[in-house]
Amino acid sequence: MQNIWDQRYDQQEFVYGTEPNDFLKQNFSNLPNGKVLFLAEGEGRNAVFLAKQQGYAVTAMDSSSVGMEKARQLAQQEGVGLETIVADLNDFDLGIEQWDGIVSIFCHLSFDLRAKVHKKIIQALKKGGVLLAESYTQDQLKYQTGGPKSKDMLVTVEALKKELSGLHFVHLLETVREVHEGKLHFGKGAVIQVIAVKQ
Repeated sequence: MQNIWDQRYDQQEFVYGTEPNDFLKQNFSNLPNGKVLFLAEGEGRNAVFLAKQQGYAVTAMDSSSVGMEKARQLAQQEGVGLETIVADLNDFDLGIEQWDGIVSIFCHLSFDLRAKVHKKIIQALKKGGVLLAESYTQDQLKYQTGGPKSKDMLVTVEALKKELSGLHFVHLLETVREVHEGKLHFGKGAVIQVIAVKQ
């Protein structure tokens, strides 16, 4: 049986577009050169963008085999190398001190799973490694322009400070911005943006 994301991605169109997330595009230089992991990377637009930049070896993971196949196609089309992993974040092993950077763009998880994954992220980053993330906040329910419909899967600054307390926040901003990413993220969005370093 296809998972919900396989069903969503099983069409010719890239449902979130092929352009990178704006926050990533403007801030990717904060990621150290080296190995970077993209969590819940969907159809690959963000990972392929970073793979086009000098000095990055990029791995994309997602629970959708359909999404990862589209990511490989996009990487091939753009002439870049991209490693893909089909895995469920419930049991995906991020490793210990393995990554120079981890990117999480609109990776919305239930409260318990999110806390578990954030703990794994702290362990998986090398010293000096950077987490770059953007997520919808609970205020996003007012806008209805994308993201989960459940408050439990939307983040708060307080929750992130607690769950990522092993990292040093260089940038932690709650804001409302225009998000134009394909047909499923379109319009004003209430987001939290994070750049945090493992010291």
